[in-house]
Amino acid sequence: MGTIVAEKPHALCIPYPSQGHVTPMMQLAKILHARGFHITFVNTEYNHRRLLRSNGQDAVKGLRDFRFEAIPDGLPPPEHDDDDDAFQDVPSLCNSVRKNCLTPLLHLIRKLNSSSDVPGVSCIVSDGVMSSGLQAAKVLGIQGVQLWTTSACGFMTYLHCHELKTRGISPPKDDSDISNDYCNTPIDWIPGMRDIRLKDLPTFTRKIDPDDFMLGFMGQEALDCLQASAIILNTFDNLEFEVLSAIACKYAHIYTIGPLPMLGRHILKNEMNLGTSLWQEDSKCLKWLDEMEPNSVLYVNFGSVAFMTNQHLIEFAWGLANSKHPFLWIIRPDVVRGDSAILPEDFMKETKDRGLLASWCPQEQVLSHSSVGGFLTHCGWNSTLESICGGVPTLCWPFFADQQPNCRYACTTWGLAWRLTMMLNVRRFKLLLKNYWKERRGTQ
Repeated sequence: MGTIVAEKPHALCIPYPSQGHVTPMMQLAKILHARGFHITFVNTEYNHRRLLRSNGQDAVKGLRDFRFEAIPDGLPPPEHDDDDDAFQDVPSLCNSVRKNCLTPLLHLIRKLNSSSDVPGVSCIVSDGVMSSGLQAAKVLGIQGVQLWTTSACGFMTYLHCHELKTRGISPPKDDSDISNDYCNTPIDWIPGMRDIRLKDLPTFTRKIDPDDFMLGFMGQEALDCLQASAIILNTFDNLEFEVLSAIACKYAHIYTIGPLPMLGRHILKNEMNLGTSLWQEDSKCLKWLDEMEPNSVLYVNFGSVAFMTNQHLIEFAWGLANSKHPFLWIIRPDVVRGDSAILPEDFMKETKDRGLLASWCPQEQVLSHSSVGGFLTHCGWNSTLESICGGVPTLCWPFFADQQPNCRYACTTWGLAWRLTMMLNVRRFKLLLKNYWKERRGTQ
């Protein structure tokens, strides 16, 4: 038994502590486990508590050769117990994990290596923005692999953040620079990316603050990835061939293994009951969809990080109501920053027979359901891939980070989506939905 334990490869998997990063890392960890790896999956203590709250003890109980551990993220704990589902500020979290995760991570690995019932850690698979994993691998003299959880086009834009600064394009000098003319500045020098404008790059590139943390952080984390033993991208060659070829000219050890949800369905025979959702999923969503007509429902979900104003929430609500189409709308409790997401009573009465509201759902299953005919999304990469796997066209309202290049490619290069403008109103949204459903009927 000891020999078997010693010979089994042991991958330590460390996601960035946000829902959109935990999900693909868990998908990859399950695939590695199915291929004979011992897995240690490392969450932050904050997210470990959230998994327990949303999924119960079984979600992190693991197996003999698939175990969960937790390390601190360095941020102060929530003031109250019921704040454990509260949003963690992204720049603060990025800064904290960069500064504070290496020491506890090394301590954890040395503890595992001294244990007699697990094989020694042979490689670290860390999120592309968790460079502490790569640093730990170098300290310990083992393989350090990075999983980049965004698109290849998103990765390529981050690789060129520093050059945007050098060319004087980013950051803008003042508010007057943030105009349509300025945002339409062609960016024609990034290899493998055609017909790109400044507004198609990650949102950080248009922040006026010259010391904006996220622009420097994401640019440096992307460059740090090039020091890894290998980079894994959750994409596939036929989707992003040009940009992948350009990345391969900079870095040879790149592996495209996506879409991870589809790969997992082919490899994993027995689905392990291991939790990835940081919110409790509402089981009634799938039952409700079972009662709907095929291709009739618009699924609306802006992901785990996007926020909107209360005015935007109301505009979306009445646009959905006036469209007269069935919809499933996922509204996180914190989707309106600094306020509760409260919808008008008239809207609730108007849509009670054709709309369902929930705080979270099993999205991959929703997007593969026959009743879903469209997806209004923030263009996060997981959502984009899951919609492709489910064959569901999308309406895009990008909010943050790499969602902008994802949207640009989905709408113009891949022909999979329609874009909404940020200056949204009920009339414009209703008209867009009307045209969307009309075109959908014409293609069926």
